[in-house]
Amino acid sequence: MSTDHTWLVVGLGNPGPGYAGHRHNVGAMVLDVLGARVGGSFKSHKARAAVLEGRLGVRPGGAPGPRAVLAKPATYMNESGGPVAGLSQFFKVDPAQLVVVHDELDIPYGQIRLKLGGGEGGHNGLRSITRSVGTKDYLRVRVGIGRPPGRMDAADYVLRDFSATERKDLGVTLEEAADAVEALAHEGLLAAQGRFHAPTA
Repeated sequence: MSTDHTWLVVGLGNPGPGYAGHRHNVGAMVLDVLGARVGGSFKSHKARAAVLEGRLGVRPGGAPGPRAVLAKPATYMNESGGPVAGLSQFFKVDPAQLVVVHDELDIPYGQIRLKLGGGEGGHNGLRSITRSVGTKDYLRVRVGIGRPPGRMDAADYVLRDFSATERKDLGVTLEEAADAVEALAHEGLLAAQGRFHAPTA
């Protein structure tokens, strides 16, 4: 993959401390992990997002990874598209170099899945981004949160904190999702899918 491209990596969530631990905010949590790896701190950007510029990981042989803009929209989930479109224009990033990290109800808790394009599965953040950038053809790192138990409404489920049991493994899941973002930028989609979609023993 060329090192000339700048990647825009967006972690979805809702702003403010009241939402910080919710399942719906797992995308933003992954960005915090990536931010810690890059070093430095997120700063407010005029496109209504917290932004951190740096290099994504280290290439084989020790060279720094590709340039990346890490971003957490400062808007509510259903308005994520405006900041993403604004940052894409500001940093001149094509949809092919846009990676959106988000929670996914249809994947078991703790599993990571990668894909390009496709439907939004009722996810308001993805819907807003697709509308604003004008295409569904951007990369997604989907972090499984599982389906709600019993008759709990999905909207209530995503706006609750992870359970105590889930929180025991959450750190590992966030690190794996951060690894998946780096793999996408370093190796491309197919190679990264081969690594993260392999069944675990």
